[in-house]
Amino acid sequence: MASSLRIAVLSHSTNPRGGVVHAMQLCEALADLGHRPVLHAPDFTGAGFFRPPRCEAVAFKVGPAPAGMTEMVEQRIADYVAHFEAAGTDGFDLFHAHDGISGNALATLKAHGRIPGFIRTVHHIDAFADPRLAALQERAIRAADGWLTVSRKWQVHLAEAYGLKAELSGNGVDGARFRPQPDGGEGALRESLGLGAGPAFLAVGGIEARKNTLRILDAFLQLRALRPDAELIVAGGASLLDHSAYREEFAARLAHGTGIHGGGIHGGHGVHITGPLADADMARLYRLADALVFASVKEGFGLCVLEAMACGVPVIVSHIAPFTEYLAEDEAIWCDPHRPASIADAMALALRPGVREVFAPRGLKVAARHDWTRVARAHLPLYTRLAEIARRSLHA
Repeated sequence: MASSLRIAVLSHSTNPRGGVVHAMQLCEALADLGHRPVLHAPDFTGAGFFRPPRCEAVAFKVGPAPAGMTEMVEQRIADYVAHFEAAGTDGFDLFHAHDGISGNALATLKAHGRIPGFIRTVHHIDAFADPRLAALQERAIRAADGWLTVSRKWQVHLAEAYGLKAELSGNGVDGARFRPQPDGGEGALRESLGLGAGPAFLAVGGIEARKNTLRILDAFLQLRALRPDAELIVAGGASLLDHSAYREEFAARLAHGTGIHGGGIHGGHGVHITGPLADADMARLYRLADALVFASVKEGFGLCVLEAMACGVPVIVSHIAPFTEYLAEDEAIWCDPHRPASIADAMALALRPGVREVFAPRGLKVAARHDWTRVARAHLPLYTRLAEIARRSLHA
């Protein structure tokens, strides 16, 4: 077997979600190590990936998804299968899925004898009410031939709930892209967002139940009683899942809490909902913030924690795994994600004089411990083992 592996790496989307960012950065690091990864994703808009990857990539065109989350997932699985049936699967040593959509597509291709097997990275596992979605999630995990997780939390869960042994890959951050030094674009971004002179808190991931955005809003409204000049930026939120009901509740609570009805990005409530931003603006946005508020109730790892730390920004995180796995007690400001008062207290603490000067250097040390080359190398034992098994099966 050649030492340089050609690996088909599959992600569910071209948008900057955590799993997509992980897949892209992994491919770039693997390419730097001399391997030949090819990043894949379905592309409805035709705009390609959220930034040009430094590796071979295929953003294949798909049509509009049907209404309904389950129907959308089933359609995107079918789109993936159709793409590989048309493009072919020859020439790859390995196939590696990073989500349920691509995992199910590879499971189908495996069942049809088009590929000998595949690897699955499990970033996190959702609790779907729809039994069809739950069954698809289960299939995308169990049908794989090797498993990786980004945190011990999900490594243990796969062992206990599925009886599967997964390797731990961890996560990384690109210190060349995310750094404390301004690049000159911060002022224009501040103006475009309509930010004032007061302290700014950043929540990344959009308005979703898993991101705990409602309680973060409640905490922010409590903080505004003490700091009426404080502002909350809710960035991101490009998701294939349907979060409309949760977003409607967020809008209603915001209007009720502030007396403002409607309230757009530049409303007088101090809340700025940006939606997905250009990739170049993300590091600038971290640098504009006084603290990242990442009070999630469930995470695979929390990639934006490393990005904020690499930019010299203090982080407020939930006192739960996986954060407790890679952050020491004195490296973050901790909160109880189920208590808005605890989140508000953490936000107030972040504004105390000298706090940024304490946490910024600690965060830089955390970020330095997590580089993508280390993550890529953690994949190689499993890659090598399964590529050899695949090679033998082809010549059996």
